[in-house]
Parts: sequence; C-alpha cells; structure tokens
Amino acid sequence: MTDVFKFAASLAARMKILVPVITGLLLLSAPVRGIVGGGAPSTDGIARSVVEYGADRQPELQQVRTIAIHPAFNMQAIMTHRASADLALLQLELQPKGTEPAVIAAPQIPMIAGDRFTIAGVGVAVRGDGKSGGIVRAAGLVATGRPGTLQIRLVDPVGQGARHGLGACTGDSGGPVFQDLPGGSAVIGVISWSTGPNGAAGCGGLTGVTPLTLYRDWIFRTARAWGSAL
Repeated sequence: MTDVFKFAASLAARMKILVPVITGLLLLSAPVRGIVGGGAPSTDGIARSVVEYGADRQPELQQVRTIAIHPAFNMQAIMTHRASADLALLQLELQPKGTEPAVIAAPQIPMIAGDRFTIAGVGVAVRGDGKSGGIVRAAGLVATGRPGTLQIRLVDPVGQGARHGLGACTGDSGGPVFQDLPGGSAVIGVISWSTGPNGAAGCGGLTGVTPLTLYRDWIFRTARAWGSAL
C-alpha cells in the first residue's frame, strides 16, 4: 500500500505539521529537552511512528493530498477545553521512508485516574520559543479526573497539574497518545489541547486528549473512500 495517513487535532483552525503515522494496519519551561517540563528526546521506538528525518536529522515536510475533518468537530468546545471530535485524517502524497506504522486501539476500559499513557510530539520545549521545537520528544503522564470515551485529561504524575511539569505544548496538537495494552503499545488517542498549572493558560499543567474509541469507524470509512484497505 502506498498511502499513509496522519491524525491531526484542530486542523481547521491551526493547520500545523501533524504527526502520528497510520498505514494499512490501521491500526512539550525547562532546558530544551522535551515536550515542556523536560521530556526526553526520542529517536527510536514510538518516535519512529511520529516523524521522518532527512539526512541532516531535521524533520522533513510532507505533501498532503487530501484532508478530512471529522464532521462533529467543534472549535468553540476545544477553545473551552470541552470534549469534541477534535480529529482529522490526512492522506500524504508519498509514504515516508523512515517511519514505522503505529497500531490503533481503544483505551483499556474502564479508565481510571492514575492510568498511565505516553505522549509524543514535535512541539516546543519552551513556551513561546519556536526554535525549541522540531525534535520528537516523549513524556509519561497519568489520567486525572474521571476519564471517559469523549476526553482524557493527563497530568505529570509528580506535579499532578498543580505546578509546572511534563505536558504537551504548542506544535504537539495531533500528536499520538500511547497506552501499553496486552498486545503491545498502541495509539489510543491524539493530543488536543493543553493548559498551564491549575488550568491557567499555557503548558505544563493539563494535556487534553481526544480518545479514538468513538471514531474508529469514521477513520476506516474515510480511508476506504480514499482507496486504502485498512
């Protein structure tokens, strides 16, 4: 199969370079080291499912052939950190050579506060500093509140969202959210939004996730309409 698809969050409003790769399996203020809070740079494992690097070790831009935004997407809901179908599917002109397909799965149910997830993205490591982005970074976060199939809220297990810690930031929207399942690590959602500590504007507090549980059928139907047998 030659088509590769990428998930994106809030694509209609932001049109960012987006990250998780899907193929026929269907399946973030710290030193410049992470997704904000000092997340570790990553070149292997899940990083190879996120972005393709050129010979100069810089991310390579990909030409997008087709974009499908989920019909239930609501920007106003996202701006107020409420649940919405914050999801889009992108069809690329060419399949990136250096990536590995990431399996998609539903989160383990029931989800409870404290469940562990891993996020990955190429966003900024220092809020407001665009030069600190462009490197794949990963961070281990835990669910907080009452996670469900409409939205998952993640926090740094140390700061619990009350003080600056690990979390998604500008440029990480659309990045994959992984959970370790019995069959191995799988993408169970995409990064949607972030806040600073205690819900303030910024990064390093909450990371909002759109779980894929309710949208798998739409993903399959869209991909099939594009001629890909997922």
